[in-house]
Amino acid sequence: MTEQEKSYHHGNLASALIAATVEIIDERGVDGLSVREVAKRAGVSPGAPFRHFSSKAALLTAVAEQAMERLVAAVEVAQADDDDTDPLAQIERIGLGYLEWATQNPTHFQIVSSRSLIDFNGSATLRQMNDGIRTRMADLLERAQQAGQLTANADTEALVLSCRAFVYGLARMAADGHFPEWHPNGEPLDLMRRALADFIAGMRA
Repeated sequence: MTEQEKSYHHGNLASALIAATVEIIDERGVDGLSVREVAKRAGVSPGAPFRHFSSKAALLTAVAEQAMERLVAAVEVAQADDDDTDPLAQIERIGLGYLEWATQNPTHFQIVSSRSLIDFNGSATLRQMNDGIRTRMADLLERAQQAGQLTANADTEALVLSCRAFVYGLARMAADGHFPEWHPNGEPLDLMRRALADFIAGMRA
């Protein structure tokens, strides 16, 4: 065991490995990631990461869990000061929190979005947090319908999917660099905010 490894308190090594993973992906993309390089970047022996993460997929799942925790925090901040009496405004705030988080954390967005890189179903953290956001959206849309903000026959379950698909699509376009082709004038985040506002306005009865 190296001196660097000895200096880590319990749990700190896992955090250091996650941070090193994000740094490498930022620099080289996920295809340039190896557990050996993560260990080298964290200053530990090649075998040290496997005491915390059984595989590269397990390490990336831990990155995804960190991403989801930060996403939930961003959504909570976005909703904190908004009018809770307007359910559709709250839905818009969830979308804004998501878009701002995805724009500011492109590597985390990439990892948590890819089901081929991570074990989503094997992570209770990912499933619970994802379900929490989905349930919150479903509840708000039900309230919106009861308040007459949506048409009486609107399918709120389908609207949950539509809302998710809309903000995910915008975030994906930004991450993949599509905005200069589709809307060359303006900052992507400002354009996404405007598009989301139009989308929510179109949902109102």
